[in-house]
Amino acid sequence: MTPDVCLIVPTIRDFECLRSYFQNARRHDFALDRLHVVLITEDHCPLEEMRTMLNDAAVEGEVFDETRRRRWFEENEIVEYFHLIPEASHAQTSFGLLYMWANDFSYGLFIDDDTLPHPDFDYFGTHMTNLDFEGEVECVRADSRWVNVLYQNAERHGLYPRGYPYAAMDETITVGTKYVNDVVASQGLWTNVPDLDAVRILMDGDLQGQAQTRIAAADYDGNFVAERNQYLTVCSMNLAFKREIIPAFYQLPMDDNPWNVGRFDDIWSGVFLKHAASVLDKEILTGYPLCEHNKASRPTFDDLVNEAPGLELNEHLWRLIDDVGTGADSYAEVFAAMAGVLADGDWSTYNNGAFLNQIGEFMLDWLDCLAELADDRRRLLADD
Repeated sequence: MTPDVCLIVPTIRDFECLRSYFQNARRHDFALDRLHVVLITEDHCPLEEMRTMLNDAAVEGEVFDETRRRRWFEENEIVEYFHLIPEASHAQTSFGLLYMWANDFSYGLFIDDDTLPHPDFDYFGTHMTNLDFEGEVECVRADSRWVNVLYQNAERHGLYPRGYPYAAMDETITVGTKYVNDVVASQGLWTNVPDLDAVRILMDGDLQGQAQTRIAAADYDGNFVAERNQYLTVCSMNLAFKREIIPAFYQLPMDDNPWNVGRFDDIWSGVFLKHAASVLDKEILTGYPLCEHNKASRPTFDDLVNEAPGLELNEHLWRLIDDVGTGADSYAEVFAAMAGVLADGDWSTYNNGAFLNQIGEFMLDWLDCLAELADDRRRLLADD
């Protein structure tokens, strides 16, 4: 079987977690030959051990440290876009998106290396079923226009996830149902350590970056979608998606910038994706499969230092692009409209507002890079 799922895993720590995902696939009769694994790592990491792990599991895949990533850009004659992938950042997952775009994968899947598949779920099979789903599903809206992905048992734990705007808290939600037939992303949630930002972890009384309040499988009650023109946080630790969204799903360059903005790469890419999905009448299905999040202990204040430069921008970003791209008929067209607004705007009233200008320019470069890869691929297919 030719692989149709590109499994993208950023890792500098516990790449061995993938053995558990492969075991889960075998237990549930998911064909591992559907997977092509892309491990995104650094030059100092044990590359041969990573390759050995894939060989032992009999799973197709490649390992890309920084040196090999640069070589890939050179081989594809797009080295002028190497700046799109930040150094030493989780947002290097964007390289996986470029790799997927240059090859014949119908689906992508992000997994973080501090997770394990939840034993109650057919991990890969559930994601694929979600992406093919047609039917009635729970549909949620909030008067703040932000849906808390933890709403189903919020009266117990009172948590809001990383990236949820503070101004959108204390929302009133309305839950109904909706018929959906075009799911483009499947966002699985998590048990054990909740995905919170540093301020909320501190408010939860934890100095080790994890939070005292934990999440259990019983806190979830099935899949849902956020209503059209509503927003929700999109976390890339457990996320499957269709190839078509890649033009609007650039993982924003974080950490490696003059403003030291970090830890909003997947959150902001999720804002752009949800807006594009609303414009195009597509859906992000959230809920199952669950994964177990085993975030390593680290000083909460380290995360706070990384998040603080972007906190104010996170409150306003969604409003800046909220009415952009109406009437567009492609992800690239919506993304270009959002990029243009950010690149050309005067954001000097915000702390580190110039970062929005930079990411707007990078977003436009992202679309140019994808266009060059698509042209090269078409030429290659024509030569064949």
